[in-house]
Amino acid sequence: MHSLRNIPLFLVFWAVAAVAMYVPAIHGLANERFAEARAFFYSGTLGLFVVALIAITRIGRRQRKRGGLGELLALFGAFTLLPVFLALPLYEGLGTTSYVNAYFEMVSSLTTTGATLFAPARLSDTMHLWRAQVGWMGGFMMWVAAAAILAPLNLGGFEVTTSAEPGQGDTASDHYDRAEAMHRILRSVRLLLPIYTGLTGVLWLCLVVSGDRPLVALAHAMSTLATSGISPLGGVQSAGSGLIGEAVIFLFLFFSLSRLTFASDTLTTARPGLLRDPEFRLGLLMIIGVPLVLFLRHWIGAFEFDEIEDLAAAVRALWGGLFTVLSFLSTTGFESAAWTDARDWSGLGTPGLILLGLSLIGGGVATTAGGVKLLRVYALYLNGLREMERLIHPNSVGRASSHSRRLRRKGAFVAWVFFMLFALSLIIVIGLMALVGANFEQATILAIATLSTTGPLIQAAAETPIALADFGNAGKLILSAAMVLGRLEMLAIIALINPALWRD
Repeated sequence: MHSLRNIPLFLVFWAVAAVAMYVPAIHGLANERFAEARAFFYSGTLGLFVVALIAITRIGRRQRKRGGLGELLALFGAFTLLPVFLALPLYEGLGTTSYVNAYFEMVSSLTTTGATLFAPARLSDTMHLWRAQVGWMGGFMMWVAAAAILAPLNLGGFEVTTSAEPGQGDTASDHYDRAEAMHRILRSVRLLLPIYTGLTGVLWLCLVVSGDRPLVALAHAMSTLATSGISPLGGVQSAGSGLIGEAVIFLFLFFSLSRLTFASDTLTTARPGLLRDPEFRLGLLMIIGVPLVLFLRHWIGAFEFDEIEDLAAAVRALWGGLFTVLSFLSTTGFESAAWTDARDWSGLGTPGLILLGLSLIGGGVATTAGGVKLLRVYALYLNGLREMERLIHPNSVGRASSHSRRLRRKGAFVAWVFFMLFALSLIIVIGLMALVGANFEQATILAIATLSTTGPLIQAAAETPIALADFGNAGKLILSAAMVLGRLEMLAIIALINPALWRD
């Protein structure tokens, strides 16, 4: 058993993906979609066979010690190379698309972006199940990676609250071997898998009771927990559960605001209690503040033009704003069925800038949400507040605790570095998309949607929905790379250049 620990982490990801293919294979067989069932069954079996052969060749070999970034490299390989395997059954089962399209679809699902090339009617229930399942697995992979890989390396937002440099551990023991890393990963899996699966099951049951078809309810439940925004219907606004289903999803979206909503095993526990967590409080402020501004904007117009609306329309508009704001802040991207009412009520035709801004900010550290992260925004807020105090009282001394002082000084500095790297990534993606034929508005929306892992922005933020198929293979590969970059973040990619990765 000790020799099995020498199996690379990437092979573990590959084996899990191969086993997962049997789920849509069984679904396809039960629904008499035999071509799709065969595609998933053959792909899963072939994947397990390849994993077994590689594992056999590595048994008994000397275990190589590597720096902590080795597992980060495996995570990077999972997001870039694993979709090559995941796309096989989609390409073979669909039979009417290119392999690049299938690869893009799997990168989008695995990174929990949720951007899609296909209209909902073009894919069968089996294919929709596969997309949602891959997104769900990608979300869980990020949950585990945050606790077992990113936290020890002070990456993924953890660098804001610690004293060590990003990409390095807090102690000299950050050069651990693979067995120690696997032990930490397995411990995180044992802790988080029951929570993740249980929450998904509870949400699925609630949506079924509310009126959704079982498959639609399952896809929406998995997409909500993974914040992928994948839907067999094109969004929850078309679901049979209606506003009741939206209300249930709304409650579960709060898990994307702070890790303290579901676990307490990482550095985000520096402040005790959920209501004292800065990420959660900042998220609540935005969830309440943005819809309230949109709602009150109507009354200015009503005062000027003497318009009177009924109470039901007001409540519906307020709900549409609340649900959609939380959905895009969590980088899920579901729109409420009442979002059109909220837009009409506020007098905004296409509030794309609001949705883009919410997605850029993103959710909490060590959650499935993407974006810049609320903790980095909070660190910059503390620093800005202190600088304004010093403008008024140059000789004043800060009264905050040592934790807050570190957060607003070194934490704010690292957060600002991340903002600059994010802006640089944004400029590069916009420029590359312009080269393949996108205009400035399209390139900006596509860059923000992929780097923040909020795929539904592509349809929601533009006045005219953007057709991804128009950009050719080059554009799709650029967007695929941007999704991986947005999921892992630029600091993690830079950390991979560290020479310690190759040290024996």
